[in-house]
Amino acid sequence: MVARASRMTPPMEYVRLYEEAAGLDGVIAIHSTARGPAAGGCRFWTYADESAAMADAVRLAEGMSYKNAMAELPFGGGKAVLRRPAGAFDRTALFEAFGEAVERLEGRYVTAEDVGTSVSDMEAVARHTNHVAGRTALPGRAGGDPSPWTALGVFEAMRFAAGFRFGGGLSGMTVSVLGVGNVGAHLCDLLAEAGARLVVADIDPARCARIAEKHGASIVPVSEISGVAADVFAPCALGGVLDAATVSALQAQIVCGAANNQLSSEDVAGLLLERGLVYVPDYVANAGGIINVSAEYLHESTDEVRQRVLQIGPRVSALLDEAAQDALPPSTVADRIAERLMQPERVAEPA
Repeated sequence: MVARASRMTPPMEYVRLYEEAAGLDGVIAIHSTARGPAAGGCRFWTYADESAAMADAVRLAEGMSYKNAMAELPFGGGKAVLRRPAGAFDRTALFEAFGEAVERLEGRYVTAEDVGTSVSDMEAVARHTNHVAGRTALPGRAGGDPSPWTALGVFEAMRFAAGFRFGGGLSGMTVSVLGVGNVGAHLCDLLAEAGARLVVADIDPARCARIAEKHGASIVPVSEISGVAADVFAPCALGGVLDAATVSALQAQIVCGAANNQLSSEDVAGLLLERGLVYVPDYVANAGGIINVSAEYLHESTDEVRQRVLQIGPRVSALLDEAAQDALPPSTVADRIAERLMQPERVAEPA
């Protein structure tokens, strides 16, 4: 998703990361600290070059500012993007070096898991800094893999969106899911339990096979998933999937998924509105993971995480009602609300 002209654009701070011996090559982007330390996960991915990694970090950091504000968390927005080395490398040494870089920021950035990283990676980071979450969970305390919480938030967002659009729940609905990795697979579990029919696609055929065997899901190629007959389309892979061609092909009436930066450009929100499709802004739906990260960092309980994640559904309902009343794309209304929450006078001191 490109930065929108209507969005607040505070100066972005970049911290270049490079340590050849450890294989560390990347960037930390800090978009906003208006609500508190910049919080956002660490993405570990293969990028063509430094500029591609930087562009991803910029988009993701901005998105985290809006996500954290909308979820009313005491954090600003940031993101770390690390380039995966082309050859053999020592993964532990790489993430320990990353932890040292995070520590040098003295708490201005809090990291956690994201695409390509794991609990064990965050444990390596934690050997050198306390400004990290997504670690092994302690009994009764928030922590661990945030994927189930992200999935639960998306499920609740989808459930309330279905109520808005169809006047009912997800039972009997067909949901097409693009990307059935950690979050997508958990989402499929929740959807199947709710009585939804599943159509899935992923670049990894084994992932689809597992969902098909477990839940009787239909499998289609990634190139066809957006156009299948479904009630809901759930993008749960990487960003940019919603473009003019995808929107034109969509048969689903609701778009609600876990992927960040789903809109390939600002214009796509208008195209969705023109077609009468209900779009749940990604950073509203997928906030469950960062809610868990926030709670872990603040030493809160899993019960507190669940309570906050379950607020995503009512938040989506209110957002869609406001967007319909104002005849605006829900993403525009969400940005407006988040920007209001980012204003210094609206930011409460954390307890």
